[in-house]
Amino acid sequence: MSKINKRKTAFFCQECGTEASKWLGRCPGCGAWNTMVEEPVAAHTTDQGGLVMGLSSGQAAIPIVEVDIDEAPRFKTGSLELDRVLGGGVLPGSLSLIVGDPGIGKSSLTIKVCAKVAEHGGPVLYVTGEESTRQVRLRANRLSAIQNTLYVLSETNLELIEQQVLKLKPSLLVIDSIQTVCRPDIQSAPGSISQVRECAAQLLRLAKLHSVAVFLVGHVLKDGTMAGPRTLEHIVDTVLYFEGDRNAQYRVLRAVKNRFGSTNEIGLFEMRNEGLIDVPDASKIFLSERPMDVPGSIVVPTMEGTRPLLVEVQALVSASPFMPPRRTSDCVDIKRIQLLLAVLEKRIGMLLGTSDVYVKVAGSIKIDEPAADLGIIVALASSFHNRKTLDSTVVLGEVGLAGEVRAITQIEARIRESERMGFKHIIVPKNNLKGLPAVDIDIIGVETVAEGLAAALR
Repeated sequence: MSKINKRKTAFFCQECGTEASKWLGRCPGCGAWNTMVEEPVAAHTTDQGGLVMGLSSGQAAIPIVEVDIDEAPRFKTGSLELDRVLGGGVLPGSLSLIVGDPGIGKSSLTIKVCAKVAEHGGPVLYVTGEESTRQVRLRANRLSAIQNTLYVLSETNLELIEQQVLKLKPSLLVIDSIQTVCRPDIQSAPGSISQVRECAAQLLRLAKLHSVAVFLVGHVLKDGTMAGPRTLEHIVDTVLYFEGDRNAQYRVLRAVKNRFGSTNEIGLFEMRNEGLIDVPDASKIFLSERPMDVPGSIVVPTMEGTRPLLVEVQALVSASPFMPPRRTSDCVDIKRIQLLLAVLEKRIGMLLGTSDVYVKVAGSIKIDEPAADLGIIVALASSFHNRKTLDSTVVLGEVGLAGEVRAITQIEARIRESERMGFKHIIVPKNNLKGLPAVDIDIIGVETVAEGLAAALR
């Protein structure tokens, strides 16, 4: 039986969770001003005086060669896109965090996953701290997510939630959301730094000791980052972020942390009346509304983990009446765009110092790999000169500061995807031409940015 040994207070940063013994005007962790808030902290001890923590229940250390590696098999969620992002399915005993803007589809996705798991994998418990059980049932009816072994609990007290988990022994537990759950022995409001951190730590212990897969739904701040302490991301095994505008038709689910799989995979979903639906052929969707014969538009083959993805990069370069001119993009790092603009000015002689530059990727897909450099440069030059690119052409290659085009990785997968989508020409770095298989597509190798522009522009 645990009891509270003593009570003290500490100051926590509401942005990053840094703890301090006294109030500070500026957080030493993240540098934010006026974010330190005083909260009570309880130290929990057992009757023998030991701290109540740990995951091993007092097990002794053993040699690593004696550790049993016959893990429980992953179980499927019913969504191929979610399984891809998770690394092949849900691992029993794992703790995953799903974060996204309000209305983007977090609850819709999790309730459908609960129904699919309950249909094939035993009891599932869905805990909501923001809705009543009747509201959850109405949403489940709309999404056709009704199963006899799907249990719903409207509760915010973590101790009562844990009692239900030990009673039902579910294969999957969903907490919607972690910011509403609280421990009554911590004298601070739900959603505070202390509550979020301690509740997540207790849920982690529950998942590991009883092999229960746990999904936590999290809120986001105005800047798109997760609300609560950054330590929460370190506690969980997997962190999944929803990208894209909640008013848009398509949603992108990206893993920014995954202890059991790759962090490069993405899942693509379409929002319909029946909830989020998998989109298996992402390239076809992103290119379906591509305008033809328009300057400033080019297709770039990117890689998201093991999946090749064709996206349309659009650029608009126009004269600016103000100084300094604007450089805007919500899908490409603005520092990379500034670097590519400097290469165009210095190596090609394009005077862009008095022009506004806007770069956009259709579908709001974020591009962060260097292989898209040459495609972005072609789109910028096409818009600046108002010249169209060659029909049925895709462009890829990393650009150096000397104006050279460097080789990239996974070239064969990019070429195969371009050929499958019906493109006739592909411009690649010349060093990638060695050892390529025979394909029904014209492959053009270039060594410099000037050669790439000459090959791409009419």
